[in-house]
Amino acid sequence: MNLTGFSKRSENINEQLLQKLIDVDKHRLYRIAYIYVKNEEDALEIVQEAVYKAFLNIKKLKEPEYFNTWITKIIVNSSLDYIKKRNKVIYFGEEEGLFGIGTKDNEYLDLYEAVDKLQGTYKTVIILKYFEDLKIKDIAKILELSESNVKNYMHKALNMLRVQLKEGEDFE
Repeated sequence: MNLTGFSKRSENINEQLLQKLIDVDKHRLYRIAYIYVKNEEDALEIVQEAVYKAFLNIKKLKEPEYFNTWITKIIVNSSLDYIKKRNKVIYFGEEEGLFGIGTKDNEYLDLYEAVDKLQGTYKTVIILKYFEDLKIKDIAKILELSESNVKNYMHKALNMLRVQLKEGEDFE
């Protein structure tokens, strides 16, 4: 998003501008949280917590042009923290799955289930790259990794997905 009304010389983003930026980005933030928890209420709770953290820490954002990277990092970390705190088994429902796609849409169901089985950073790099269409350099900033480490995680995660999807094939 364009940070209209923000000059590079300003110290930080004010709360009013932060609210506008979050309003524009709220659906994307919800979608990321939902990928992790697969529950509407939990995803909304995560977004609410992440927005609260953003308001508390907005002064720490040194370069406002990296707002999307910064807020994405907060939502990913909030999602992971939520899962750890709740020590939940993530349920992939029969009626509604990832992104609200029902089980009748089998074209991508195996892929979503395979991504869901990935753990930690492997899952996160796939979600950010292929579901959120972020660039490697942005993923590296969010995860505080080098670009080469992100590429290594992505390569390994894609190999894990290939193995999972191949094992699921019916050989007749």
